[in-house]
Amino acid sequence: MKDSKDKRALASSDRPVLIMVTAGGRNDAEKLGEGLVEGRMAACCTIIPTVRSFYYEEGQLKREHESLLLIKTVESRAQAVQDYVLANHSYDVPEILQIAIESGSPAYIQWLADQVSVPSTDRPLNT
Repeated sequence: MKDSKDKRALASSDRPVLIMVTAGGRNDAEKLGEGLVEGRMAACCTIIPTVRSFYYEEGQLKREHESLLLIKTVESRAQAVQDYVLANHSYDVPEILQIAIESGSPAYIQWLADQVSVPSTDRPLNT
């Protein structure tokens, strides 16, 4: 990574965000995450393979094992991430929660912004 001192200040639309999405299982989360990274909508996706969710559906308490996908991107790409998740998720109403990242490692945040600013066709294979 290059020295972040030489980089311009991030524009407000380039502010980092974390988007959390639950999926029915690890394979579903991996497909979503890989598609987001390959399409340069996300710099990095992390999967927590097993989480336990509790919720009501049609008056019944549900207890489900799911996977949690953590999507690191920038604000200007967040709508594209949400659109992709909605179009490719197995749930009718997937959980999509966006959280602003207030601070972090400057070098990592710059790397994150750089990753989503490169067109997907310019991305090296097998990185």
